[in-house]
Amino acid sequence: MSTCSTVSQDLDEPIAGTAATATTWLLLEQPGPWGAKALTQSHLDPGLGRVLEAAAKGTGVRVALIRRPGRHADCGAPAERQVYVAHTVPGNVWLHSATTRDAQRLLDLDFAALGTGDPRTFDSVLQGRPHTGDPLALVCTNGKRDRCCALLGRPLAAELAASGVDGVWEVTHLGGHRFSPTLLVLPYGYAYGRAEAHAVKEVLHSVQDGRIVVDGCRGNSAWERPGQAAELAVRRATGEDAAEALSVVRTDGAAPRWEVTVAHRDGRHWRVGVAQGTSLPPRPESCGSVLGSPARMDVTAVRELTMATALAS
Repeated sequence: MSTCSTVSQDLDEPIAGTAATATTWLLLEQPGPWGAKALTQSHLDPGLGRVLEAAAKGTGVRVALIRRPGRHADCGAPAERQVYVAHTVPGNVWLHSATTRDAQRLLDLDFAALGTGDPRTFDSVLQGRPHTGDPLALVCTNGKRDRCCALLGRPLAAELAASGVDGVWEVTHLGGHRFSPTLLVLPYGYAYGRAEAHAVKEVLHSVQDGRIVVDGCRGNSAWERPGQAAELAVRRATGEDAAEALSVVRTDGAAPRWEVTVAHRDGRHWRVGVAQGTSLPPRPESCGSVLGSPARMDVTAVRELTMATALAS
């Protein structure tokens, strides 16, 4: 059976620079079925879903629904829901958790503050606390958006959960269906594609040690897509795997060409050329869609700057 993910893999489409963008992720537990637009097409009150979408718009916060792996009985709202919020910008990475019996309480959150990395309203409104468990592995499984997410994502989530990996959740949407199975790892916010269980376990073990695996990585959601590609290119060029070692500090230019400056916390800087190309031959960007030529981020150069050049820029 040919699907968008098999075609993408057969054509060896690059995945760096394809992660969803968000400085902060707000995740609300919602068991049961999900529609294509899950915030308004699930057992969550659709009015609440619409207001949450509106509140998050333009703040850097991305709202998604999560559920435990396994069968999803159509049983209505849970008595108590798990809620997470994670900020993914290096230098201020955190993951907080809470539970609530009233999802309407989320409307009292300060989304602008969450987007800039301030968790105080989450902690005060929901009695949230820093998460002390294992990293979160969020596997996209929403087959109503794309069948690949169900065909490939749900078995991956189930396999991880069955093998005893803690922190595994199904999530409604991470973008990039053709890279299924896709997942997001929190707190650091790196997304992965074409994931297999053994590779995910390696990623999670590394994250526990504060390290990032580059193989299969789509990028850090904290950065726009040119920055995602640039940061991964510097990691590959230098072998740097410390989670918060690199930051995208400047992006010059506009599509289809950018010059991205990546800084190391030790003071080193790199200038990375990134060009937006098109993936050819045409292929479906998701199952059932017409053929298209999705954008790709190609790194054209990685150049370490002298200290004088870095300070001048």
